Amino acid sequence: MSSPVLRIVTRSSPMARAQVERVRSLLAQTSPDLEVEVVPVTTTADRWTGSLSALGGKENFVREVDAVLAAGAADVAVHCLKDMPGEKPLPPGMTIAGYLVRDDVRDCLVSPAGLQLAELPAGARVGTSSVRRRAQLAAVRPDLDFVLFRGNANKRLEKLAGGEVDAAILAVSGLDRIGRSDAITEIFEPEVMLPPVGAGILALQCRADDDATLDILAPLNDPTTWREAAAERMFLHVLQGHCNSPIAGYAAHVDDELVLSGAVYSLDGKTALTAAEDSGAFTPADLGMSVALALVKQGARDIISAAASTP
Repeated sequence: MSSPVLRIVTRSSPMARAQVERVRSLLAQTSPDLEVEVVPVTTTADRWTGSLSALGGKENFVREVDAVLAAGAADVAVHCLKDMPGEKPLPPGMTIAGYLVRDDVRDCLVSPAGLQLAELPAGARVGTSSVRRRAQLAAVRPDLDFVLFRGNANKRLEKLAGGEVDAAILAVSGLDRIGRSDAITEIFEPEVMLPPVGAGILALQCRADDDATLDILAPLNDPTTWREAAAERMFLHVLQGHCNSPIAGYAAHVDDELVLSGAVYSLDGKTALTAAEDSGAFTPADLGMSVALALVKQGARDIISAAASTP
């Protein structure tokens, strides 16, 4: 009898392939007789060098991968949760089978000169494609020159080494996944730079009616990460955040209590609306909704609308 086969569709970048290898390794423990095949896809967003908002948003990282899954040419997609649009539901017929144990959520500075943020000279060119990062950095270092900086983590490190910018802001988890944590100069704790919704979380998406795949993936789901993701995703959904929204949201378990911190920033970093609550009797989704509504009462909608209209 032949071994069962699970086909994993993923973006073709080195980081995406590393993420699939992590899933493959976990499956080798939970389903040792399973054969895993990888279906790589180079998405439009991977080829695009401009602003993601001009392309239509982060969903371009996942849309073409999801199309392969919907067509039945693969059984599961591995997505970075932060790349999955929060203002829209999952594509019809799709479901999240599970979330892996959460990786590092923090952002970091990479400087070839070995400088920390406070040591960068005025006018230093700092590469980032994230309006969330830019807004938080601008609040403390408005003298820096923020440069649009796209590409997968390997490509960004190449651009950095080539002198296109003086420093760059990247995700610690991304550098860990490609084995380049040695490049990190300074790590920003969440209290200093609040992470994006879904930071450090890998989502396993499959067709909702594919019971066999759902059964295979169930042991990989981490309940703690699931609760955190549920709170953060509802928070983003209520705010109707998109790729040009400087929104940060991070749920973490503190003394067995789920705590969600959220923020909305003006693009120049001069305005920061913040809110935080613990779950108490709330479900994770209720917690996400409550924190989002607290920000709406402070005027978050106006800030998000203004960001959306900014080129």
